[in-house]
Amino acid sequence: MIIFWRLNVISMLYALMVFIPMELLTNGSRITRLTGWNPNVTAIAIGKSTIISVIIFSIIIGCLTKPWMNNRKSSFWSVLLCLPYLVLFTFIFASLFPINNPADKGGPGDGLLILGLLILYPLYVLLLNAFSTFSSDEKAV
Repeated sequence: MIIFWRLNVISMLYALMVFIPMELLTNGSRITRLTGWNPNVTAIAIGKSTIISVIIFSIIIGCLTKPWMNNRKSSFWSVLLCLPYLVLFTFIFASLFPINNPADKGGPGDGLLILGLLILYPLYVLLLNAFSTFSSDEKAV
């Protein structure tokens, strides 16, 4: 049962790792309006925070997966389990912070970027899981 909870925690972290950049991307105009920053400064801040958050979450997840999953192949379920958590986080965020100003809506290119992100993200999760789960000291057969 403890493996089930650990798997869900890792899946939540995977979902947060894609949720933060996705929301920063779609709410760039809102951040610009609320902070009063220049749009270029906001874009640079969003880019840097996206890179930093992905690196930090990758390190945390890599450090947690190895001891928690003990080379179990069940850790690969996190590839599928992160998607319901992503939908849940997106729903909660949209419910707590609705768009009241029509100018805060994302542009048409945001959807294409998010679509590409969501297509490639399970591959990244799979690779990160593979590197974290199977250690280099295992003997190749």
